[in-house]
Amino acid sequence: MDSTTLMDQARDAFDQALGLAQGWLLSPAAWSQFALLIGAYLLARLANRIIEPRIIKFLTPDAASRSILSKARRFVLIFLPLLLPLLAYGFTAVGELVTRSLFGSGAVIAFGKRVFLFLAARALAKHIVTDPFLRMLARYILVPVAALYAVGFLDQVIVALDQAVVNLGNISFSALSIVRGLVAGSLLFWLGQWSTSQSSAYIEQQPMRPAIRQLATKATEFTIFAVAFLILMNVMGISLSSLALIGGAVGVGLGFGLQKIASNFISGVILMVEGQATVGDYVELDGGEAGTIIKMTARATILETYDGRWIVVPNEDFITTRVVNYSDSGSANRLEVAFSVSYDTDINKVPAIIEAAVSTHPGVLQEPEGPDCELRGFGDSGIDFCVEFWVNGIDDGKNKYSSDVLFLVWNALKDNNIEIPYPHRVIEIKGQMPT
Repeated sequence: MDSTTLMDQARDAFDQALGLAQGWLLSPAAWSQFALLIGAYLLARLANRIIEPRIIKFLTPDAASRSILSKARRFVLIFLPLLLPLLAYGFTAVGELVTRSLFGSGAVIAFGKRVFLFLAARALAKHIVTDPFLRMLARYILVPVAALYAVGFLDQVIVALDQAVVNLGNISFSALSIVRGLVAGSLLFWLGQWSTSQSSAYIEQQPMRPAIRQLATKATEFTIFAVAFLILMNVMGISLSSLALIGGAVGVGLGFGLQKIASNFISGVILMVEGQATVGDYVELDGGEAGTIIKMTARATILETYDGRWIVVPNEDFITTRVVNYSDSGSANRLEVAFSVSYDTDINKVPAIIEAAVSTHPGVLQEPEGPDCELRGFGDSGIDFCVEFWVNGIDDGKNKYSSDVLFLVWNALKDNNIEIPYPHRVIEIKGQMPT
């Protein structure tokens, strides 16, 4: 369609609009309809002034109420800005019946009805919709469509978009399908995101293992967006059988390159189902990576180290390599610290002194067993001991168990006059001392 044709169509539309306006200005029936429109609008304003305060008084719940009925009443109150244009539309519809029965025509008053619908769409976009994305759709899609409908050009625009056909291989679709797909796709995927957040919040409240909860969340998210995609294809008029050939070719081409992604995805599902590692566990992999699991995605697991760094570990590594989970069988772990005493010490007294001192630590457990001080060997400078103890959690930046116990050992030995040795060296000089 060239520019000359577009100019001709625009000129014809302008001439039709000019003729219609002249006909309205010179017709007594049109003037009566204008009068009815003004009367309907004034009556709507009067009715709105009377009805709106009563609706607000009836629907406004107590500020502290959080019941379902209160939430529903607050939701209805949001739509109060639509009351005036809808009342005007209703009164105008009654007036249209009167004019058509008296004059046999009602073009002017029908135009007024469309204008009131435009005002309702504008009020919806300006005062009611609060979500930024939905407000953008209402402002740039709903309001322009309502304006085109009000002036009577909507059908012409739809026909023009429908005649602009684009062919892509064995798939053909019109510009109207593209616009409809963009609008429907935006709404569907916004609704999918909202549904996902609502379902995730509901699943989080259910009594189940964290791994199963996360798997259920991911499965729900995948299902919602898959359904949204199928609905979008149906709205755009694209047959899924047309996509089968393209999908098969793309699948074969990408299959080899996506093997690792598929392996990591399946490994992630296995991890979530088995629950061998879940969010909050402290793990150490065979490759040396260690940290607390803070997030498990479809492709990888994210570990956070003591120094705040994130390590992204592919899920496959949790299946194919050895993993030490310090939190898998419970939060209790056994730690040990080593120390030495002088050879002049009565070592028979050391275990009781150290075990009693370590037991005073609030984080040291007595179950499955209390602190246990053991003799480990005879060193070069002193006698080597080690105290073993159980705690909840691990020895990390937050829990300084080893440091605290070493302080207790030091103070207990000092209180009992037990010397902690330092290295001694004996130098033997053979022969005569040099002069």
